Amino acid sequence: MGATPRHYAEIYSQFQAPISKRVDCGSKCAPHNGGVPFCCDIENAIPIVDKAEWALLKSRSDLWKRLRPTTPSQHREVKTLEDSESCAIKCKGAAFCERDNRSLACRSFPYFPYFDPQGDLVGLAHYWAFEGQCWVISNPTVVDQQFVTEMVASHEYMFRHDAKWLATYREFSASMRRVFSRRRKKFAVLGRDGGYFWVLPHSGGRMVPAMAEDLHKLRKQYPEA
Repeated sequence: MGATPRHYAEIYSQFQAPISKRVDCGSKCAPHNGGVPFCCDIENAIPIVDKAEWALLKSRSDLWKRLRPTTPSQHREVKTLEDSESCAIKCKGAAFCERDNRSLACRSFPYFPYFDPQGDLVGLAHYWAFEGQCWVISNPTVVDQQFVTEMVASHEYMFRHDAKWLATYREFSASMRRVFSRRRKKFAVLGRDGGYFWVLPHSGGRMVPAMAEDLHKLRKQYPEA
């Protein structure tokens, strides 16, 4: 059985922490995107939600509506969701954000739960398609541990009720290892219990500790660097 609206309501109550209390990351990227944070712009990041989550959002607020595609890229995205348990939605815009009614995708961005090759959830990794757009990806040391803890806990709760989501993120984690091995590059993981790690390419997913000062080198991915 998959997650229900009730399960998503519980996830929302568990996952309230901002990505950083020290930095308004939207103010960092918005100047490079016409004043709109990349994660709040459907031309860059379309929120995808489980239909059970969509049912919950509709019951809580009029902030969201189903996305009616208007561009070729949006049409392609929506088409991939046909016959699935997910749908694409859009909100009224960043200026009208209701933090209690953010989707799970909004709360999590730009991170996803990262599983090692043994199938253990060891922390958070980033959606690599947004490198160079999302300021946080290039500045991971600003992410608060409370955000990491709450995101891991809320996703573990979801995985207990939806085996498909669990399988999806395990496969996505494996995809990231393949992508970065082809690039011959390591990538960063925010440890679930604190600390930072590199996942090394062509290593079978081996993780080694990373120093915060080493992660500062990622800033070259961002236009301000």
